Amino acid sequence: MTTPVGVAVVGCGTISHEYLRNLTTFPDLRVVACADLDVARAREVAERYGVPVAGAPAEVIAHPDVELVVNLTIPAAHAAVAGAAIEAGRHVYNEKPFALDTRSGTEVVEAAEAAGVRVGCAPDTFLGAGLQTAARLVADGAIGTPLTALTLLQSPGPESWHHSPEFLFQRGAGPLFDMGPYYLTALATLFGPVRRVAAVARRAREERVIGSGPRAGVRFPVEVPTHTTALLEFAAGQAATMVFSFDSPLRRSGFIEITGTEATMEVPDPNTFDGQVRLRRALADDWVVVPAEGATAGRGLGVLDMAQAIRADRPHRATGALGLHVLEVMLAVTASAERGEFLPVAGACPVPDLLPAGWDPAEGGPGGPSSAEAVRAEAP
Repeated sequence: MTTPVGVAVVGCGTISHEYLRNLTTFPDLRVVACADLDVARAREVAERYGVPVAGAPAEVIAHPDVELVVNLTIPAAHAAVAGAAIEAGRHVYNEKPFALDTRSGTEVVEAAEAAGVRVGCAPDTFLGAGLQTAARLVADGAIGTPLTALTLLQSPGPESWHHSPEFLFQRGAGPLFDMGPYYLTALATLFGPVRRVAAVARRAREERVIGSGPRAGVRFPVEVPTHTTALLEFAAGQAATMVFSFDSPLRRSGFIEITGTEATMEVPDPNTFDGQVRLRRALADDWVVVPAEGATAGRGLGVLDMAQAIRADRPHRATGALGLHVLEVMLAVTASAERGEFLPVAGACPVPDLLPAGWDPAEGGPGGPSSAEAVRAEAP
């Protein structure tokens, strides 16, 4: 790719550092500006990462060198900021969740289509070496026909360590909306779209207490369920049992187990970009470790793939359609828990192409279909 894509980061909170550490090193990107409602914070972050422009969101989105807006605002602002970027003719990549409701999420996708710009959405962890290796194994038939999945995310809750955890217990968060996108995106990239869901949800306490930092001891209300158990049926026939909990004294995260007709596979933590893949075949005495192969740079791989896709005029992988489908699944899970019945998931999403195993974000390049996909595309 000869001309780097000009990028603006909107929202300079904690997660912006995870992105900017990477975005400022990828040769196919040029971070032009940082924006935040707190302009002083935007200036501080911009200076730290050598970004030349800082300012308010509207000012930065309108900057003539910006082609792609990376939207790292709070969940309640995702749809509005994305809409503003699209209206200005910019491509936009949202942090998760894609939006807070189906209507606003659909409006973002439809507005982008009408404007001829692209929409992407986190998480992009499925582009990392661990989950890409797992996806290649499934595609190559290493576990036979995929049948079921089990995922577990359990902890006492983030209020023990987070200095300002209130937003994690408000609408658009809780364990389902905060951590669910990692697990649901991983399964959607392995199995395809979800057809229907059933769920139960609980809220252990009406209040939580901040456990660390200068506000330790402050009580705050809990507005959303803090434990959700969901049963998912996929359009291709697979089933998954998923647990998302901030109510467990036992910490258990990153657990995804995929069972097929020939073997069971342990998938790496979907909130990371690396990790160990293990296979255990029927009647085998032990697990076989499969070395992960692929990129491990971290957050921002989805932005990079999107930028390369813009220049190469090909589909990108962490799409708005995928983010919207994950949102629709989470909303259906929430409604199922409230109503006590199976509910359909109306939307769908394409399964992203695998990345080439040797794709290196630091080298730059097209990041097109993997060699296996190229062979399949050329086959008569």
